Amino acid sequence: MTIDSNDLLNSILASLDRIQYINPDEIPGIDLYMDQVTTFMDKRLRSTARYPDEDKILTKTMINNYAKNDLLPPPVKKKYSKEHVLLLIFIYYYKGILSISDIQTLLKPITERYFQNGENFNLEDVYREAFSMEEEQLQALKADVTAKFRASQETFQDAPKEDVDFLRKFAFVCTLSFDVYIKKMMIEKIIDELSAAGKADGRKNHLKQDRQRTEE
Repeated sequence: MTIDSNDLLNSILASLDRIQYINPDEIPGIDLYMDQVTTFMDKRLRSTARYPDEDKILTKTMINNYAKNDLLPPPVKKKYSKEHVLLLIFIYYYKGILSISDIQTLLKPITERYFQNGENFNLEDVYREAFSMEEEQLQALKADVTAKFRASQETFQDAPKEDVDFLRKFAFVCTLSFDVYIKKMMIEKIIDELSAAGKADGRKNHLKQDRQRTEE
């Protein structure tokens, strides 16, 4: 079955509309057991899965692995707080494009500084601010995708007629892939700089501690 070009674009745009920001107010304000966490995440993020009937949004094994890799603070008495769920949402979006090591570099400072810090500005505030531009960015993304699609429809003017539809879809995938490649490269560069800065701070703190011990 061949999908009409306009139907394909409309289907893609509709899938973007299904991407919904999980408002912190929608996350239960009480601590949850692991099964309750996986159920909540599955309910809220199922529509973003490639294969909704098959894909696993979040499993017990995943949560345990995140904890083992220092991506997620351990639960308290087997219960996970609202801030645990916020971190899991970040991890869910990052894991498709970043390595575990990169996610550690990105989230460790956030977790150390803002996770259950008891201050006025906490992890929930970081989460709200980070996702505050979602709607604006989503509309810009839809416009960009539409422009790339229209441009791809003008390619391969001289190709064999029976191959034109496939080749134009190929061109569309290529331009989207290049965009993802460039953005991933920029993200990795930023993370590398954060990692280097963190190591430099660590060395400074170590030298400071050495001087203090020497003076004592």
